[in-house]
Amino acid sequence: MTADTGEAAPDLSSIYRSARRRLADAGVPTPDFDARLLIEWAGGLSQLDLIRYPETAMSKEASARIHSAIRRRAGGEPVHRIIGQREFYGIGLELTPETLEPRPDTETLVDLALPFLRERIAEHGTANLLDLGTGSGAIAIALLAQLRELTAVGADIAPGALDAARRNSARTGVTRRFAALESDWFSAVAGRYDLVISNPPYISSREIASLPAEVRCYDPIEALDGGADGLDAYRVIAGRVAGYLAPDGAVMVEIGHQQKNEVAGLFQGAGFRLDRVARDLAGTERALVFRQSRFGQAG
Repeated sequence: MTADTGEAAPDLSSIYRSARRRLADAGVPTPDFDARLLIEWAGGLSQLDLIRYPETAMSKEASARIHSAIRRRAGGEPVHRIIGQREFYGIGLELTPETLEPRPDTETLVDLALPFLRERIAEHGTANLLDLGTGSGAIAIALLAQLRELTAVGADIAPGALDAARRNSARTGVTRRFAALESDWFSAVAGRYDLVISNPPYISSREIASLPAEVRCYDPIEALDGGADGLDAYRVIAGRVAGYLAPDGAVMVEIGHQQKNEVAGLFQGAGFRLDRVARDLAGTERALVFRQSRFGQAG
């Protein structure tokens, strides 16, 4: 992984050993995995090339790309930010500086939404979805990819995020059923939806400085900061969502650690009942489902 000085081109095996060592020395927690991923991406390799053809000599150009990627990772930049995409629910999604990097925890929301939407489709033939704070479009696009009868609006305040969401919908083949809408929460939203879903900002402002640098320095602050107590977005959603729900519709939101009671209280105060709680793979309460109460419905 050094500049060309007339020496023999380095092979894959030596590049990998050097990259792994550099990342380990920099304190990267998963140097083996990160080195492999970045070498495959920067070198234009398949997942098996490093195993099958470790003696392959790399060109000067490929070596330079790999060196640059490893240097960025050693400096703290997340792997998927370097690559510019991340897989979510089996779909490769483009990332930009204005999009939150989708994480496996959020797949809990998709798992939660699928049976509800299938039931609506079975009953009505179609279903529609509003994804508030859509970012890269991860949640909406993952659901659209699973359900051909579903249409979705992805709302976000960041134009750059919406551009990425549009590109992600195109690369996934769901463009005709996905509309990206620039909106500050409900400000530009019209119509009623079977499901309103959101992974909103839920970190309290005072906690932002204590987040890992990979999150704090690379995810957009607007997608992280939920206000003084982390609940600002939930207040907006709970207070206004009833006017955008179809009859017997549902609201599903991701929550932070130990936020269930506070978020549930906000929705219950707005005329909703907590219908279900879902846990992520670590066993943390991660997503909540709300339905309008039969008595004292909001809106």
